[in-house]
Amino acid sequence: MATWFRGAIVGAVLGFAFVLTIETPAAQQPPAAQVAAASTCRPAQAPGPGARAGQPGARAGQPPAGRAGGARAGGGGGNPPPIPWAAPPLPDGPIMVESAVVAHRKLRLVVTKGLFHPWGMAFLPDGNILVTERPGCLRIVRNGVLDPKLVAGLPPISAQGLSGLMDIALHPRFAENKFVYLTYHKPAPATSGSGAPAVPGPGGPPARLATLARGTWDGTALTGVRELFVSDGTTEASRIVFGRDGMIYMSLGRSQEGASAPSQDPGNYGGKLLRLRDDGTVPPDNPFVGRAGYKPEIYTLGHRNQLGLAVNPETGQLWASEQGPNGGDEINIIEAGKNYGWPVVSYGRSYPGPRVSEKPWQEGMEQPVVAWIPSIALSGMTFYTGDKFPGWQRNVFVGGLRQGESPRTGQVQRIEFNEKWEEIRREPMFTSLGQRIRDVRQGPDGYLYLLTEENDAALIRVEPAN
Repeated sequence: MATWFRGAIVGAVLGFAFVLTIETPAAQQPPAAQVAAASTCRPAQAPGPGARAGQPGARAGQPPAGRAGGARAGGGGGNPPPIPWAAPPLPDGPIMVESAVVAHRKLRLVVTKGLFHPWGMAFLPDGNILVTERPGCLRIVRNGVLDPKLVAGLPPISAQGLSGLMDIALHPRFAENKFVYLTYHKPAPATSGSGAPAVPGPGGPPARLATLARGTWDGTALTGVRELFVSDGTTEASRIVFGRDGMIYMSLGRSQEGASAPSQDPGNYGGKLLRLRDDGTVPPDNPFVGRAGYKPEIYTLGHRNQLGLAVNPETGQLWASEQGPNGGDEINIIEAGKNYGWPVVSYGRSYPGPRVSEKPWQEGMEQPVVAWIPSIALSGMTFYTGDKFPGWQRNVFVGGLRQGESPRTGQVQRIEFNEKWEEIRREPMFTSLGQRIRDVRQGPDGYLYLLTEENDAALIRVEPAN
């Protein structure tokens, strides 16, 4: 496979482009505080074109509107400065676009505006959609209309860069238990010797801790939200999904490069995929349970930032989309106990230009099933199985924030596979919108749903034009 994959990469390049397992109650914000918190989910004023954290025009404490917010400090540390060119405003819609597949050539995009840096979505049985916003707010879309009120019941959330309110998922038996799961970063309870809050810094305590929590949906709000798992170190982005085994798979990103990168440290949650029971406890059959030096929650290691998790509907295998730096985005087929290489092996380059590693592969480290050079800043992912687009069945859809480090190049890519799940074709889609795409999901209605990653973001439903 390695030989085939290296050949595929060359061809593509030449051809184009963290423990608490007891359930402790999470501090709840009263409804009034939730309403008052609305201002934390919208900027006081929209950042200027190309604004990043620390630059004029970006509101302090708010996630930047750039690629994955914090994975790159634009213009600092030797990195090339970002190109200032804000995404164009979306029309109200519907928007007519085209696909390469003849049967689905004409597409209609239905736009729901008013979101601010959304991250993930979950489809309720009544047809409504819960949407997380990275700055720390939960929204609901009813019949295509965004409710202006925030969903109450969230715990305190600390958002900066690649942290904040992340993903959302419903329990497989949601109809019975009404359980909703969230991943987010909470303020770290770090204290100095005097009992005063410690100041995070290099080598110091993390400023915020990745958390998995569970609440109950009462039809309008989350109630009884309880922490199931809390990381003990610095991590970045997170996604969650339930596998066919009923377990929760939770990604904890870490983009750090070099010999001290935590992704290869089995005693660190950064750069890992975790496997947990639905109550947050450790399954006894996890691959590293009882192994000295290993966190027992770890299922796989050697990851950068896994921003998409989806179960292959045919094989039952878990697939993960992983964002590289400048190049080296990849889709991996997840297998228990395996090492996926970051940053020891990579097809990517650091943002200033040098290769992350001179080795794209080595024995004992897994190869991706799909890779991108240059990067499209890979984000959410879904397998299409619906009946609205029969010509897209068995296709994988992934979101992209920008291609080749250039603005206004956000897109969705549709990937076709043969009967062995080997890639045979890619189609960049919706590039004319000029929008960063944060998530892609198939809805229970068979339509495709997208979330844009913008200050003025939107939920977009993709329908056949007819």
